[in-house]
Amino acid sequence: MTTLIVGASGATGRLLIKQLLNADEKVKIIVRSADTFYSVLPDEIRQDNRLIITEANLLNMTNAELENQVQGCRAVVSCLGHNLSLKGMFGHPRRLVTNAVQRLCQAIEKTAPSLKETPVKFILMNTTGNQNKHDDEKVSTSQALVVTMIRVFLPPHADNEAAAEFLQTRILGNHNQIEWVVVRPDSLTDETSVTEYDVFTSPIRSAIFDAGKTSRINVAHFMSQLVSNVETWNKWKAKMPVIYNVSR
Repeated sequence: MTTLIVGASGATGRLLIKQLLNADEKVKIIVRSADTFYSVLPDEIRQDNRLIITEANLLNMTNAELENQVQGCRAVVSCLGHNLSLKGMFGHPRRLVTNAVQRLCQAIEKTAPSLKETPVKFILMNTTGNQNKHDDEKVSTSQALVVTMIRVFLPPHADNEAAAEFLQTRILGNHNQIEWVVVRPDSLTDETSVTEYDVFTSPIRSAIFDAGKTSRINVAHFMSQLVSNVETWNKWKAKMPVIYNVSR
């Protein structure tokens, strides 16, 4: 089976590629610069013929080009995020993640009109700072105030919120072609191997005042399980699971 990853050149996206290849999945990716992407990949992944690379700016692709990318994929994963630079944080496109999610879902709807029994899985990497109001999650008044300020002064957070909101309101539970999961890691860290981690329906600590840690490789492992493991998918579809490393 084939999975399309966007945002694959990022630290988590690269790890997800490896996790999926290890699970014997075929992987398609869209990256701005294939040369730059190749430079950060280990040889065994670069030479893997199950990896198909398209060099393009996703938001500049035509509808037909995007439809060609999602055609035949049983899962689409977005690891997109804004670069941590002034241009990345405050420049255009302000709605990078949201626009990508919307266009990819539209492409899936266009190319999979009859997949009533096998909807495409859409997995969005997000953040614990995004409150799941549709599940009646509660946060403290102080955290809500801080998040409001972040939303105003740091556009990427509002983008993450809007992308998740799109899936929650546009891709409903009875959608015939798409099912979704929004994965919310806490503060991201780098580890060399998968470790124990816990997954919860909602945060068990404050994302602002008592943030936990989540290694990128654990996020990649969990997302690969969502792609390949039916039980894991059925447990978390149409939800926004929160993932934390188990303290050692």
